[in-house]
Amino acid sequence: MQINPFKLEQYFQKYEFTAPYLLCCSDAESYSVKDIIAMATPVDNHIWNELRLGYTESRGRPELRETLATTLYNFDYENILCFAGAEEGIFCTLYALCEPEDHVIVLTPCYQSLKEIPRLKNTEVTEIQLLEVNNWRIDLEAIKTAIRPNTKCVIINFPHNPTGQIITSDELQNLVTLLDKHGIWLFSDEAYRLLGNPSEGWSLPAAVVYDKAISLGVMSKAYGLAGLRVGWIACKDKEILKKIEQVKHYTTICNSAPSEVISLIALKNQESILHRNNMIVRKNMELLDTFLNRNRELFSWVRPHGGCVGFINYNSNESVEMLSSRAVEKAGVLLLPASIYETNSNHFRIGYGRSNMPEALSKFEEFLANENL
Repeated sequence: MQINPFKLEQYFQKYEFTAPYLLCCSDAESYSVKDIIAMATPVDNHIWNELRLGYTESRGRPELRETLATTLYNFDYENILCFAGAEEGIFCTLYALCEPEDHVIVLTPCYQSLKEIPRLKNTEVTEIQLLEVNNWRIDLEAIKTAIRPNTKCVIINFPHNPTGQIITSDELQNLVTLLDKHGIWLFSDEAYRLLGNPSEGWSLPAAVVYDKAISLGVMSKAYGLAGLRVGWIACKDKEILKKIEQVKHYTTICNSAPSEVISLIALKNQESILHRNNMIVRKNMELLDTFLNRNRELFSWVRPHGGCVGFINYNSNESVEMLSSRAVEKAGVLLLPASIYETNSNHFRIGYGRSNMPEALSKFEEFLANENL
């Protein structure tokens, strides 16, 4: 089966490194290598300085897996499998899990690979749209109605990209209770977990709550270290981890040795890293609140509860695609229209995790004034 073009990656390929003001970035503020290495303990600094640039272990460096397991999941390190970024984790996991005779349920809008990889295996996919009228919250009744005898997996993403909605502990537990009744797997994209300031608090990772859950994490979003290309999955079921690892043997085989050590150092200092990034998110959110209040006749949104992205509705007869096109061509301000998510709405994604977001937002508002909007 032919795989469809990845619309988001094609869009960013065209604009990401040419547009001066990126107002739709999905990650937190980054760090330099020097910044992270300065956080290293003497032991980790020795590991870094003596690192050999050979092949690494396919499952991931043991110290890295141990740190992930103990700090994020309270698991044994054998329940962690590392990848070259979240995308590889998505590909290998869903490719291993899905079969042609299966059916999966995907909450949309979503990162495109969450629904494309099952289709690559000829798995039937049911999309359940999160709705703005429901504040983008998970709809358990819709999931219950969509379940079939051959439903293999439900695929979720919270904090949600692009709306910034979270899943509460009660919602996650109710979902797990439903899926456990039918023996259905849960694939939970948790790339934005711990980023943002949810008023309702963070739910536990799905893999901690449910034996048939697979939690996806990555250094790219909350930690702001996308250039490392280090991701992972956590799962209590070691048999499925072995099956997923077999798929990885046909992709990257192993991770970058320097990236694993830098990730290890960053995770040991995650309290300070997350504190800094969440302070940036909080301050930028205040600026967005003011901006949206000033422009409330033009824009509206359901205020995000987690992560560093939100979905803004453009209240105009003009399409958001036209607005986005004019903004990048005339002002160098990059927005991400809803069509990239294959969603028929007049929304665009805005990102507020980077320290230069205020400048990009100012340029966008200047553009709006010049266009008499």
